[in-house]
Amino acid sequence: MNIIDKIEQEQLKQDVTPFNVGDTVKVHCRVVEGGKERIQIFEGLVIARSGSSVNASLTVRKISYGEGVERVFPVHTPRIAKIEVVNRGKVRRAKLHYLRGRVGKRALLVKSAK
Repeated sequence: MNIIDKIEQEQLKQDVTPFNVGDTVKVHCRVVEGGKERIQIFEGLVIARSGSSVNASLTVRKISYGEGVERVFPVHTPRIAKIEVVNRGKVRRAKLHYLRGRVGKRALLVKSAK
């Protein structure tokens, strides 16, 4: 193991909740406004995961006032307080970008895993 791998191991979060593409998650992210810090919750469907180890990220999509909103979160950033899985989904794809073309309830339609 070289020195870069050792430094990356130290940067990894140890308490990451296991989740997959198709799951509905609540991402608790820290927001700094002025001198105050608060937790803002972004709830949506995980449509993609990419990267590995320190570079791992997830893309979360939600519908807000009829408009699709996507945010990409690095998994191991200190800005994320926690990732909470609300609902497990069962999908056959690694990336769910086809949901971008859908409108209404169909845009977040994923089968529940039993």
